Amino acid sequence: MELKRVVVTGLGAITPVGSSVPEMWENIKNGVSGAGPITHFDPSLFKTKFACEVKDFDPLKYFDRKEARKLDLYAQYAIAAAKEAIDNSGVDLETIDKDEVGVIFAAGIGGIGTFEQEVGYYFQNKEQGPKFNPFFIPKMISDIAAGQISIMYGFRGPNYSTCSACASSTNAIIDAFTHIRMGKANIIVAGGAEASIIASGVAGFNAMTALSTRNDEPQSASRPFSKSRDGFVMGEGAACLILEELDHAIARGANILCEVVGGGMSADAYHLTATHPDGLGAKLVMKRALKDAGMSPEDIDYVNVHGTSTPVGDISESKAIKEVFGAHAYNLNISSTKSMTGHLLGAAGAIEAVISVLSVVNDIVPPTINFTAGDEDPDIDYKLNFTFNKAQKRVVNAALSNTFGFGGHNASVIVKKYTK
Repeated sequence: MELKRVVVTGLGAITPVGSSVPEMWENIKNGVSGAGPITHFDPSLFKTKFACEVKDFDPLKYFDRKEARKLDLYAQYAIAAAKEAIDNSGVDLETIDKDEVGVIFAAGIGGIGTFEQEVGYYFQNKEQGPKFNPFFIPKMISDIAAGQISIMYGFRGPNYSTCSACASSTNAIIDAFTHIRMGKANIIVAGGAEASIIASGVAGFNAMTALSTRNDEPQSASRPFSKSRDGFVMGEGAACLILEELDHAIARGANILCEVVGGGMSADAYHLTATHPDGLGAKLVMKRALKDAGMSPEDIDYVNVHGTSTPVGDISESKAIKEVFGAHAYNLNISSTKSMTGHLLGAAGAIEAVISVLSVVNDIVPPTINFTAGDEDPDIDYKLNFTFNKAQKRVVNAALSNTFGFGGHNASVIVKKYTK
């Protein structure tokens, strides 16, 4: 069976550093942090009082008031990002075969805000009996964003959600890529969304001591690969890519942004939340992505790392990159854009894939901001080009994006410049 080629023809994003792709990319290039005091709830009694929230999101730009009430915030973000990506793709919704258009949209947690609200109301008023919103379940479940996008546009192809914690939306992109190259769809709307900056979300991660508590300087709290890092910063939002079979894209005169050429998946099989200290799963997933793409390590110019700003994770990923890329590890650029966006959990892979595409399109490597001083651990080799604090202009023919999730889930995807 001859595999089809798969290209990216549209992008969309709702993020803490911009509620459109152009706005987000401008801020990412310029090293702007999306962190600030939490406004979604009163965090005064919490260990962590800040996060990377989406700013000034107005659901009424996308839905009427009645429809908005039926959607959890994570699904609202997903639909908004998908709309931008579909519009950006220039696809003619009146003429395409919607039987051949799918939606694979990820969430690591999904409608946790709805869950917190409804269950909280029940326990506060349980003497009145079980009174729940009839939309409680369909607002909460993590597949509903994919379902809502397909309903809105009438897309009848493959439709589901992927859930692998922080690797979820990279898995969605890899699944979309696989479906298309095997001839099972012409177009797939792929991405991820999350809206977990709520009391239970922040308290839960605080209980794990996973979050930074640098409340006095939130904008510099996410500092991957710095000695002074003390945990990740929660983010929220959504990102979307339109993946399309090459001949289909050419036939309709699409603007081809880049090509998706490979994806890899692996498991650490080690620990519930910690990455393998030797980066075994990380090494395996990058090698599998390269093999799937038919590329050598020397073909990669930029790695958008998982880089959450946690003490153990940053070390193991740095070690894995050195072992996978060998001498070439010192020639490629490495950066963690979570230093700006925060950690979007299940949506992290999608936003970082969008950023990787833009890096390839524009020949710019975004920075890892907030770097102060190096770690004393020898496995973080500061001779590697971590692209600290300032974006770097260079030719980016191919980029690899890493995402690693609780449970030991690892996923990597590779995009490169499109050539005929």
